[in-house]
Amino acid sequence: MAERSKYFTPEFFAFFGELAKNNNKEWFTKNKERYEKAVQEPSLRFIRDAGQRLQKISSYVVADAKPFGGSLSRIYRDIRFSPDKSPYKMEVGIHFWHAKAPGPEEMAPGYYLHLSSGETMAHSGVWHPDAPTLKKIRDRIVEEPDAWKKVLRSRVSVEGDSLKRPPPGYDPNHPLIQDLRRKDFVSSRSFRDNQVTSPEFCDSFIEACESMDPLNRFLAGAIGLPW
Repeated sequence: MAERSKYFTPEFFAFFGELAKNNNKEWFTKNKERYEKAVQEPSLRFIRDAGQRLQKISSYVVADAKPFGGSLSRIYRDIRFSPDKSPYKMEVGIHFWHAKAPGPEEMAPGYYLHLSSGETMAHSGVWHPDAPTLKKIRDRIVEEPDAWKKVLRSRVSVEGDSLKRPPPGYDPNHPLIQDLRRKDFVSSRSFRDNQVTSPEFCDSFIEACESMDPLNRFLAGAIGLPW
């Protein structure tokens, strides 16, 4: 058996720990080589390797291992409308999106990895969908309740915001009304820092994605996307 590749080291978290105390252009410029070696380079390797394995879950999952404009989020914050003028993000975001997503990536099923000390999480599903997309998901739950119950019986824990009242146009006494009230259909899995820096982390991430696959598959079918 081939030796597992290690992606993120303790230096990954150490870099952001120091950045938190020195979130300015002068410090980052002096430490840009550290960023590239400890953060950017292992993130791109992870995107490339995990992306190949995610293809076995769905061939429509996109992994774009580019330093800019791909699956890896920019380190630079958009501070135009923020009272916090800190120029750099304190985390890494990696998005594996759906190749046929018609709109914003988060409104189509895919996978997202948030890497931050003490807060690393893998996410899947559809987040903050617009009204037409949300209606498609709710309608499929009503029309195919057994398919939705199959998702609930799997290892997926469905999370996100919900309406306080039943949505207009749906039976308030429907047996799945708690799910019809949902505004988000997402799931997540958290990881400790020592899991992230372990050689098994890619395996753990893929296992998490596999466990969340029933939700993505149902949502793709509801929205009219292949999976």
